Order: sequence, then C-alpha cells, then structure tokens
Amino acid sequence: MENTNIANEKTSVGFIERLAFGCGDLANNVIYAAISTFLLFYYTDVIGVNAASVGTIMLISRVLDCIADLAMGFVVDRTKSKYGKARPWIIRMAIPFAIGGVLLFSVPTSLSANGKLIYIFITYNLVSTIIYTAINVPYATLNALITQDQYERSVLSIFRMILSTVGSMGIALLTLPVVKMFGNNTRAWSYTFALFGVVAAVLFLFTFLGTKERVKAADESKAKEDIPIKVGLKVLFQNKYWMYITLILILIFIGLTINGGATVYYAEAVLGNKELVGMLTTATSLSQIVAMFLVAGLIKKFGKRNIMIAGSAIIILGYIIMAISGKNIQLLLAGNIIKGIGLAGIAACMFAMVSDTIEYGEWKTGVRIEGLTNSAASFGFKVGGGLGAASIGWILSASGYVGTATVQSATTIVAIKALYIYIPIIITIIQIGILILYKLDKEYPTILKELQARSKSN
Repeated sequence: MENTNIANEKTSVGFIERLAFGCGDLANNVIYAAISTFLLFYYTDVIGVNAASVGTIMLISRVLDCIADLAMGFVVDRTKSKYGKARPWIIRMAIPFAIGGVLLFSVPTSLSANGKLIYIFITYNLVSTIIYTAINVPYATLNALITQDQYERSVLSIFRMILSTVGSMGIALLTLPVVKMFGNNTRAWSYTFALFGVVAAVLFLFTFLGTKERVKAADESKAKEDIPIKVGLKVLFQNKYWMYITLILILIFIGLTINGGATVYYAEAVLGNKELVGMLTTATSLSQIVAMFLVAGLIKKFGKRNIMIAGSAIIILGYIIMAISGKNIQLLLAGNIIKGIGLAGIAACMFAMVSDTIEYGEWKTGVRIEGLTNSAASFGFKVGGGLGAASIGWILSASGYVGTATVQSATTIVAIKALYIYIPIIITIIQIGILILYKLDKEYPTILKELQARSKSN
C-alpha cells in the first residue's frame, strides 16, 4: 500500500514560492481568458464564421479533451525527473503554449468558409486538447506536490486565483486596445497574441524556477512503480469527492464562460458600446481580487465547502441586480462587483478542494494518484469552457444573430440577456446542490492522521 510521507509540522511555503505558483495561472489565462472572452467573437465578427459551426467544433473538442486530460494525468504520475513530476512539463510546454495563442488568432482570411472551419478545428484542438492539457494538468498537480497542509493549499490557491483574475482582467482590458494599436485588422490579432505569448512564457519560467515539489511517497520502492491505467481509473472513480468536485468545476466554468463570452455581445447589442466590456470585466475582477485578500481567514474558520456555498449565493445576488439594471450602467457595475465578491469564495477554494481529494482517494484505496486526480482541474476548465462557448454559439445562431449587423433582432437581444445573466443563475443553483453533498472538509483531519499512522507503520 503506497502512502504519503506526512510531516508532523506544517509545510512552510514562502511568499516568493506562493507568487511563483500563482504566476502559472496568470500565464494560463493568456489562453483561457482569451478563449472565454474573445475567441468566439473573433471567429464570428472578425473572421466571419458561422457561430453554430464553431460551437459544434468546440463541443467535439471536449470529447477529445476528456481523453487527453486523463492521459496527461497518467503521464504526470509516471514522470520521474530531478525536477519532480509536474515542474518538468511546465518548462517543456511554455514556448509551445505561447505559439498556440498566436495560432488560435491567426485564421487565414484567404481560406474559404469550409477552409476556415478546418483551420479552426485543427488549431483549436492542437491548442486546447494537446498544448493546454500538457501544461495545465501538471500545473494543477503542483499544488498537491508543494504541500499537504489544507490551509497552505488554500493560500496557494488564493495566490493562484488572484493572479489568474489579474490575467483575465488584463486580457479583457488590453486585448481590444492592443489590437487597435497594431492596426485593428486580422493581423493585429496575431500580433497581439504573439506579444501576450512572450509574457506567458516568461511567467511559466518563473513558476518552474520558483516552486519546489516536497510531497513524496513513504515507500520509495512503490514510488518507482507505475500504476496501471486500469487500476488508476478504478481508484479515480471510487473517489466520490473527486466526482463531486469535477462536476462542480464543470458547472463553474460553464457559467463563467457563458457569462464572460456573452459580455462583449451584451455590451455591443444591449448597451450599445462594445468598449464597455473592459469596464464590466474590471468591476468583477477588482472586487474579486480585493475579496480574495480577506477570504483566507474565513476559509480557516468555516471550511472551503461552506465558503464555496456562500460565494455561490452572493454570485446569484449579483446576477439578480444585473437583471434589474436594464441599461443603468452604475447598477450593472454594482451587480458585477457583487458577483466578483462571490467569485472570490469560489476561486479561493475550488482547486485546493481537488488536491484534498487526493488524500481521500489514498485513504480509501491505498493508491496515490496526484496527476490523474488533478486532471479534474483541467477537465473542468476545458469541458466547462467548451460547453459554455458551444452554448453561446448555438444559442446566438438559433436566435438569428448576425455578426455583421449593426442592430440585432429582439429575439437575439433576449438570447444575449439569457446568456449573460439567467443561464448562469440556473447553473449556480445546481452548483450549490452538489456542494451540499461535499463533506470532506470535516473528514480531512482524521484521514490525514490515519495516513500518517500508516506511513509510520511501513
């Protein structure tokens, strides 16, 4: 039975290491935030591709992602190097990641409509299914390898999500102005993401150099053995808390992607000013960042699950205020600020909860699988994001949305409002229902003590 070597004292993680870890998600958001906020808009309004066709491509890609995430989880678990399991992949994939962002926003305008769709299918799957998976699964795993202390994991997640939010806000604020600076044409999008890609690669280098993998298996002979795929999958699906948190992550990112992706359409079609997308996104991001500085103490007192539930309820309140705001920008901004406060509770806890399920799985089955378990984070990101983006494409297409039109139909306006506000409310309510079933916070201290006792007996 392979158990983890658990130190009696808390693992000390310094500020620089926390910052370095967080910068990994700042880099990740060059791609993720761009996909969530601008990629569909780029395809429909800049390149002129049918929204429903793009939505279908994104959905097909999610099936491939399911396989890729699990495969990368196995690869991480079997990686053995002087740098550890996860860190080698972060440095290996930094440059391909930067190139991938450019490829997404470089659809050749000379291609036919079908040619553009083929290019989109190939590049979207190359970037999302292969490159993003190969760097994000190891990055998600790194939290569990730095420390086993629940509170330290939460603090690492807070650093991660503060910087992730900075990345999302930066993409939302800078993309359109930088595109405009480079000429506001199709090439300008390529140049913009070439610049962003260089920044991302440097940030990943800092993550690699500034972090350390400390968590080791107690039985080194067992640690050298590769877990068979069949055993790994069996262990994974015996872990009920992994299944709960994976479903929660999928729902979170469906909601975030639908709301985030609809923002530019809402600003343009409902508010009449596409440039307002930066202001709306910034209102959410800034309030989320401020709230995350305060949430660590609340997590310590109330537990991650309860903070997630409270955050979800606050998000719903924010959406309700947005729904009654109409074209009142001040009230709409207030709703986005409240939503950001709720998102702080979600963002601070969700990935730390994934890491906690590793110990539960080891306690229940005797097998420790960090990489495969943390594939839930990447899986939730991409499946949720893909389903969210696909839903936007389908719903816009069904409503009669025309990317080149200056005024949209009444049906399309209703669809955009549903995407921006009402569908995310429904998803968040379902999310709360699943969170109620999650009880690992209370069980974790006992589980950790039992694992420690097993480790000493080996």
